[in-house]
Amino acid sequence: MADKSQVCSVWVGSETGILKGVSLSKKQAFNFCEMSCLSRDQEVCVLGWGDEHETEVLVGSVNGTVKTFSTEKGIFTETRQCGESTQGRFTGIAVTDSALITCVETGLLRVWKEGSTDTVEINAGTNVCRMRQNPSQRNQVATGGKENGLKVWDLERPETPIFTSKNVRNDWLDMRVPEWVRDMSFIPDSDKIVTCTGHHQVRVYDPASPQRRPVLEAHFGEYPLTALSLPANQDSVVVGNTHGELAILDLRKGLVRGCLKGLAGGVRGLQCHPSLPLVATCGLDRFLRVHSLEDRSLQHKVYLKSRLNCVLLSSKDLELSSSAVTGDVEEVKEEGGEVDEVWDTMEMINDQAKKRATDEEEAIVTGVEKTMKKRKVVK
Repeated sequence: MADKSQVCSVWVGSETGILKGVSLSKKQAFNFCEMSCLSRDQEVCVLGWGDEHETEVLVGSVNGTVKTFSTEKGIFTETRQCGESTQGRFTGIAVTDSALITCVETGLLRVWKEGSTDTVEINAGTNVCRMRQNPSQRNQVATGGKENGLKVWDLERPETPIFTSKNVRNDWLDMRVPEWVRDMSFIPDSDKIVTCTGHHQVRVYDPASPQRRPVLEAHFGEYPLTALSLPANQDSVVVGNTHGELAILDLRKGLVRGCLKGLAGGVRGLQCHPSLPLVATCGLDRFLRVHSLEDRSLQHKVYLKSRLNCVLLSSKDLELSSSAVTGDVEEVKEEGGEVDEVWDTMEMINDQAKKRATDEEEAIVTGVEKTMKKRKVVK
């Protein structure tokens, strides 16, 4: 299993609780899980890297456990109980040099220090949809959710947030505009933060400026936005919504640069490559797709059998296809499939035996009907 995990460049979490590794260069997909104890409450909510060298993948499940998967050994090396299922699903997971950071839907943000039973608990408000870490300052995280505006926290001073956004002004009917932060990301080399909302808005906040309202607002489509990610060029953002629409928005002018086509279901996971013009997406249609941000062509399309929740892209170089995918599913060999093992254990029924049994049943029914007719004639 170690050889299989080392060649994987994309990691995907599914609703069935299986961690899937995909090697785009070798056109192979692998399932990493324990089939004997697989259950629905092990559904994968979030994925994250456990170290800077990307040798560990952190897997957060619905039941509140966080598993550590070693990409070098190809096995799960550790399991930690970081919450209860009653507290809600994980909305984010991250690590610092000496601690694990988790956040759940109820707004309980926790810092689990290594070698200590003490945890730092922060109340980030209710209905939290996402928690993201600042990659340049790893002690800072951002949270936001439904009627829970954007907040930036310093984990070394967790008493109050260092930035709290302010809602936009009332609309033209003088009615309050509802808030619903679905995802966010820190813009590198600046203090700015970009968010997407459930009301198809993309907003940019600048904590360094005097105003707490967004300094830029744009709209895309008519459906709730679910995920976003920043490409390597940093002057744009890729967003996806519940209807499988992907778009590239300019962060300087707030205009739509173009759309990425090919999706057939809602987008749940989206991540841009840190150095290459690529974006990986997954969602309800059970496909992993990799698009090029230069010509917006579909480079890879992999069917992974289960509904997918999140995607984690390795920083290693990915191979670009010489030509765009025309719509056919890429021939990817998936090993350790959860469905295949079930079918292999089932008994095979012979079609001839089944047909013979059906003919015998029909003959019996016909004989009974003839007997009943004879009795009526005698009477």
